[in-house]
Amino acid sequence: MRAHDRHVFMCVGPRCTPGEGRAQAVFEHMGALIDARPELAVKRTRTHCMVACKFSGPVLVVYPEGVWYQRVDEAAAARIVEEHLVGGREVVDLIFHRLGEGDTCAPEPKNE
Repeated sequence: MRAHDRHVFMCVGPRCTPGEGRAQAVFEHMGALIDARPELAVKRTRTHCMVACKFSGPVLVVYPEGVWYQRVDEAAAARIVEEHLVGGREVVDLIFHRLGEGDTCAPEPKNE
């Protein structure tokens, strides 16, 4: 195991995500983005259902901050890597929970 100062847990479904393997593909994409940044000391772990997303998955949690993201697709994963893991700024519009801050709250759905 490589040295790390952050640990990212990502749900790879299958209950909350449409499309077989979609969440796993996002997990792998994020891994490639992290591996392309050798200065990042981030360990990734895939999980199954974290029973928190209310079908707005996949869910991704960054520790030690305890920031929970939902609806993580390839674009969101790229933002989390660049803005949170590299830049130190949480991706506020994707957060639905923070460690130690009470109940989860779903962000407003995006109009697409």
